[in-house]
Order: sequence, then C-alpha cells, then structure tokens
Amino acid sequence: MLKIVSYVICPFVQRITGLLEAKGVSYQIEYISLKDKPQWFLDIAPNGQVPVLITEDNIALSESDAIAEYLDDEYPLLRPEVNKSACRARQRAWVYQASKLYLKQCSHMQSPTQQVFEERQEYLQNQFAKVESFLKDHTDSQYFCANVIGNIDIAWLPLFHRAALVQKHTGMRLFENFPLLQTWADNIMATGLAEKTVHDSFEARFVNFYLSDKTYLGSGNKRNNQSCNTSSTSCCA
Repeated sequence: MLKIVSYVICPFVQRITGLLEAKGVSYQIEYISLKDKPQWFLDIAPNGQVPVLITEDNIALSESDAIAEYLDDEYPLLRPEVNKSACRARQRAWVYQASKLYLKQCSHMQSPTQQVFEERQEYLQNQFAKVESFLKDHTDSQYFCANVIGNIDIAWLPLFHRAALVQKHTGMRLFENFPLLQTWADNIMATGLAEKTVHDSFEARFVNFYLSDKTYLGSGNKRNNQSCNTSSTSCCA
C-alpha cells in the first residue's frame, strides 16, 4: 500500500491525499512534526519537506508535482480526455496557478496587522480576478470546465478548504467579490473531499495556528469589519 508522510496542516499534502481519494487509491499516512523531523524522514526526503510518498516498491518520492505525475502515470486519470498534450499543458498551468498561491494564502491568514492583511489580500484578489475572468466563459459546468472532478479541482481544494474554515470562524469571505470562483469552491466543498483528505484534528490545529490572537484574523478584527473590498510565512510550520 502507498504511504504518505505528512504534516497535519500542510496544503501541499492535501493536494496529494485529495488526488488519492478522488482516484479511489488506498493509502496510509504518517504524520510528523516539522519542528522535530525524525532521522528516517530526513534520510528519504532530500529537501526535508512534506509530502513524501513511499511507493509499494519502497521508493520514496518527494515534491507534490512529481508525486501527482507519478499517480497519474500509475493509476487511472480522473479525466481521460486530458491525456492529450494541449490539455495536459493547460492542466499543468492551472495546477501551478493554485499551488503557487498556497504559501500566499498561508501568509495572508497569518497577517499580524490590518495593513499587512490588506496588502497580502490585494495580491490574492488580483490572482482570483484572473480565475473569475476565465470562469465567465465556462459557466455550464459544475467543476473546472467539466462535471467530473479533475486534477485542477484537486489542486484548488486546499485553497477552498482553508477559505471555508476562515469564513466559518471569522466571517471573512475570501471570494466575496468573485461569485463564480465562490460557486466553484462551494461545489468542490460539497463533495466531502476536504474532510476525507485531512486528519481529524485538522480544523482545531488550523484554527490554533492561523486564527490565534497573534493574527489579525484571529484577534476578532475581521469579525467586526467583514468588508473585504479594500485591497514569508510558512504554512507548514
């Protein structure tokens, strides 16, 4: 059986567990502390980062992009029609668009002051505006350009999950100005994949780390000022 080495609140890991869940591939998962990495992990992870996937042949793979590529090579594609060069290239571009925002979203959630929060939010909103513009021409599908889950949807799952938790606990709506993006996020969250791809303690750990009194969001300021119209921290710490 495949094995994933993970840290509880790392979005890069959730992308991989999401892909495994969507493909229906059995796997086991072991969680480590990134503040006290075991030697066996350092021996198999060249960059000392999660996720690491250990194959059934006991080969350790690192980097989420490489792991996702391996899973697509070894297991049925979520959307077989993507197995064409142009489609694969577009898929990689949109997956990259998501993954490059993981750390940006983490930094945004950890902003210590309103000024820093708004500065980081402006960057995110500029990126979300590009997605919203694309989705305007693709409003006839439940997910990203299709009515079945694909790799692009899975790549955006960590962003959508974290945005949903922030809204639940603070009232701040990250996609308030982007109705099509919000609908896409709602559709992905409605699948139940988010809960299946994280540890049972994920929400509590997430709130403790990102929504503590040390952050602008966690201090309660956003609950009293929910307008989001005004325009590097690790997320695996």
